Amino acid sequence: MTSEPEVNAADLSVDGAFFELLTDSFRRIVGAPLVDEGLGPDWLYHDAPFVVVAHNTDADPRFIYANKAGQNCFEYPWDEFVTLPSRLSAELPNRAERQRLLDAVTRNGFISDYRGLRIAKSGRRFWIEDGIVWQLVDRDGIRCGQAATFSRWKDA
Repeated sequence: MTSEPEVNAADLSVDGAFFELLTDSFRRIVGAPLVDEGLGPDWLYHDAPFVVVAHNTDADPRFIYANKAGQNCFEYPWDEFVTLPSRLSAELPNRAERQRLLDAVTRNGFISDYRGLRIAKSGRRFWIEDGIVWQLVDRDGIRCGQAATFSRWKDA
């Protein structure tokens, strides 16, 4: 197993190489575009009407990316989000279900139609609806983490 390339999360919000990793791995693995042609990292970070979050490959993965829609949904500003272990996005009783999801993504490359209960910084609980979770794999086949996108959520 190869180790994750060193990534400075503070630089990823509108980083072109990270945008390429997100969008290229989504296209290759899921078989559809994540964003429309011509839209770039600034649009995805600032203006996308859907959530995109990603975590790294640490033993206890931490978030390395969350667009503005993701920050608003989870109620964390960038500097807090990118230091948060991703397991904390689910309450303790839901973490086993979340881990089964991540294990399935590791085995299968992605899952779609995901529904899961998550928790925001304030303690507000919400359901992710119709989510897609995929492996972040670069063009050399190096696994760099996992990412998720969803455009529908509702308070629990």
